[in-house]
Amino acid sequence: MPTNDLTVRPITGRDELDLFCRLPYVLDDELADDLAAGRRRPEWMWVALRGERLLARVAWWGRPADATPQLLDIVDVEDGATERDDAVDIGVRLLRTAMAATLPDGPRPADGGPVEYSRFVPPHWREDPATRQAVEDRMAVLERTGARLFVERLRLEWRPESEALPDPGKRLAFRPVHDGEELVALMASALEGTLDAHSRADLARMSVHEAAVEHYEDELARYPSPRDWWRVATLPGGEPVGFVIPARNAYNPIIAYIAVLPAHRGNGYIDDILAEGTRVLAEQHVPRIRAATDLGNVPMANAFRRAGYRNFQREIKMTWS
Repeated sequence: MPTNDLTVRPITGRDELDLFCRLPYVLDDELADDLAAGRRRPEWMWVALRGERLLARVAWWGRPADATPQLLDIVDVEDGATERDDAVDIGVRLLRTAMAATLPDGPRPADGGPVEYSRFVPPHWREDPATRQAVEDRMAVLERTGARLFVERLRLEWRPESEALPDPGKRLAFRPVHDGEELVALMASALEGTLDAHSRADLARMSVHEAAVEHYEDELARYPSPRDWWRVATLPGGEPVGFVIPARNAYNPIIAYIAVLPAHRGNGYIDDILAEGTRVLAEQHVPRIRAATDLGNVPMANAFRRAGYRNFQREIKMTWS
């Protein structure tokens, strides 16, 4: 399939969302709101066209005030194309062109961590040949631009109509977090022995305290939900054993962060802490609660399963080295 008759360009605006969504993905229903809120911009959303036929598309997501995006979360090529290699070639050409315009400093800027690629996939995506091929085609596009698999994550969901509210038990007491300084100190302590791939990558390029501060300032402190939802778990005498950050992002109520401090691991406290975080959000009468953990973080995945969270999707994360 020749590629010299392709048109590769950003969309003109909301009026071209129907065109952009001719290749479907689970995020399509969020695109209009994201554009209105500034989380996406037309110049961050690119298409490859042959005439009126959409052959590939890419899009980034970012915070409204940021000059460049944080996340590449849409990379699509035609599934079931007769010439699979040509479809991947078109995706590579589109991504390289769009990346040069959107990320002038490259996908791994010198002043911080890399822009990531994220793809939501079915929980058993490897078991269906067509689904597996679609996922691997998109990963191939990324790999040919220099990206590599970073981590695979479980996306989890608790719904009040299908799961009873877990019991936090009576072993621990819970109180609000005093302030950001206390939470940063708890986060720094919890990083010891972490199984989380992002945290481990952060610790390879900065100190424990710096990693905790960056996570707090770049994510937790930005949530619009009340900070009095945040909970510290303590023993009856007041000693902290862990914490949980129930929150709401731009899309869902979430368990944003949960941890047991190193000295208290192995006692099953994670179940009590997760139950408390779930209770805080359930009392807001939310329709669902979302959470995520690395596929390799088996203890955390098991805790979510025991609390009634189901694995409804996985997430493929890739980065550029």
